[in-house]
Amino acid sequence: MLGVRALNRATLDRQLLLRRSALGAKDAVGHLLGLQAQNVKPPYYALAARLADFTPQDLSVLMAGREVARIVTMRSTIHTHTADDCLTLRPLVQAARDRELYGFRKGLTGVDLDRLAAVARELVEAEPRTMKQLREALLAEWPDADPFALSVAARCRLPLVQVTPRGLWGRSGQVALTTAERWFGRASEPVPAPDATVRRYLAAFGPASVKDMQTWAGLTRLREVFDRLRPELVTFRDENGVELFDLPDAPRPDADTPAPPRLLPEFDNLLLSHADRSRVVPGDLRGRTWQGNQAYCALLVDGFLAGVWRQQGDALTIEPFGTLSRAQRDEVVTEAERMLGVMSGEGPHDIRFGAVRS
Repeated sequence: MLGVRALNRATLDRQLLLRRSALGAKDAVGHLLGLQAQNVKPPYYALAARLADFTPQDLSVLMAGREVARIVTMRSTIHTHTADDCLTLRPLVQAARDRELYGFRKGLTGVDLDRLAAVARELVEAEPRTMKQLREALLAEWPDADPFALSVAARCRLPLVQVTPRGLWGRSGQVALTTAERWFGRASEPVPAPDATVRRYLAAFGPASVKDMQTWAGLTRLREVFDRLRPELVTFRDENGVELFDLPDAPRPDADTPAPPRLLPEFDNLLLSHADRSRVVPGDLRGRTWQGNQAYCALLVDGFLAGVWRQQGDALTIEPFGTLSRAQRDEVVTEAERMLGVMSGEGPHDIRFGAVRS
């Protein structure tokens, strides 16, 4: 049996959050199976929390060089992935993108989705298009269809990559799209067997249940895959009796291993990639990192969610969910100063503690 703290320490270790890693940015993006990238800055902050020698230019150069890119993959959300993962993980989750279209079927009455994919591919491969431009071009072909449903269908049926300068550090640019094949200059891989991705998921997020991985990927029916891999995996139970799978040689640190504070961006995958999030999010704090459409950056103390934070210029405000000890506050300030130094340059930096967030 693995208790909550043991699961917490194991997951933090896999997520490069128990101690900062010497990995380079590209290897870290690959190990983590991508970084949540609903907004431009979170992938940069995610790596700053995890890597020992990271600078924002490290990731920006990779993106400009087409070694990583922004694309819709797991859970129908934008992730920053390596080129290889853009061309393999996206086909793996294609079934989930196809199911997503079911909710838009009324707006797509009379639309041949195979033809729509072909028309959309021709448009975006001729030149990158904004979603508005793509929607208007598709509407000319299917004037009776719902415009938004047409654009969703194109996004679901095609592996659309956001081209640079969108996503570069210190640059701005509207979202313009082309296919992953055109952007990387090579074909997508055939839909892979999920076995290798199960192993990689466990290496980055384990120990984990079948339902945990299904939550991460937005896929269903993975039980048979885990059962097929069972002879090469080890199994545990959590405190509720749920079966957890893991790689035999994966790190499982002692539950009392110190976990330094970390400042994570909004929607960090650490907080989203398990069906049971209690290994990081205490039960009484579920849902506290967002309100409506507003997502908050997360503060970890002793490995668990302990507050939120926001940055405005050189000022960073921390709002804990409870009282922090003097030693904890000092450690949080040290971590905040380091993060601001990496992301905003040398100080002085203004670090404040707001009121305890109720």
